[in-house]
Amino acid sequence: MGLVGLVGIPTLVVIVLALTEFDLVRPARWVGFANFTALAADPVFRTALLNSLVFALVATPLRLLLALALALLLHRRGPATGAGRTAAVLPTAMPEVAYGLLWLWLLNPVYGPINLLLTVGGDPGLTIFGRTPPQWLTDPTDARAAIILLSVFTIGESFVVLLAARRMLPAPAYELAALDDATGWDIFRRVTLPLLAPVLVLLFLRDTLMGLQFSFIPALVITDGGPPPYATTYVSLFIYRNAFEYLRYGYAAAATVIMLGVAALIIAIQWLIIRHLRLR
Repeated sequence: MGLVGLVGIPTLVVIVLALTEFDLVRPARWVGFANFTALAADPVFRTALLNSLVFALVATPLRLLLALALALLLHRRGPATGAGRTAAVLPTAMPEVAYGLLWLWLLNPVYGPINLLLTVGGDPGLTIFGRTPPQWLTDPTDARAAIILLSVFTIGESFVVLLAARRMLPAPAYELAALDDATGWDIFRRVTLPLLAPVLVLLFLRDTLMGLQFSFIPALVITDGGPPPYATTYVSLFIYRNAFEYLRYGYAAAATVIMLGVAALIIAIQWLIIRHLRLR
């Protein structure tokens, strides 16, 4: 019953709203599929959808790989383990706006620490590779890379889950591998990875969905959806602006429905691939 109230009813309301023209001032007017037709012809929406797909497909594997690497590195207690675990979780625990403002300073092309570090050892104003430092806030490609870069460090939830899963793996499996003189890579490939596979699959599916939403705050705070033409305008930011800045609630709801459909399609494809790999 709670699932119906928290998910089913709001989803139904969004679908109905997507079939109307509504601006909170005048009564809603039924327009059928006109909003979806307009979205299909909207170049800004197409750009936002492509940006969201690229972000989810690139950032999700990177985030999961980093979370897994840190979980395997920090699962044993040691002198600096506590500090390492705290550092892994801290970016996720920070308020999203504060995290975005921090990266706005880090990525500043003039005095930002990242570009200053990249120019160490190079000619004045150039990196050690003889190229100008990335223009994180003004170049479209660099801006997209910046949003992906800052998202990679917000892995606290995945890290905690993988850390707990790694600590729960049976010790006898590793003892048997040690008796067989297995290398570290063999132990990871034949013991750790298969045992963690169910958790990794669930996190991969979850992070794919989260990836379609995470980009909203960074794109709004750091790049404001730019640089032109809409380099970091993602579907979540497109929906926000149409709903709360342009008061096109029906149009924004239609974009939400499309994003939900795309997310469901991606998850279905991933699930079919995973099932196919398991059956082989």
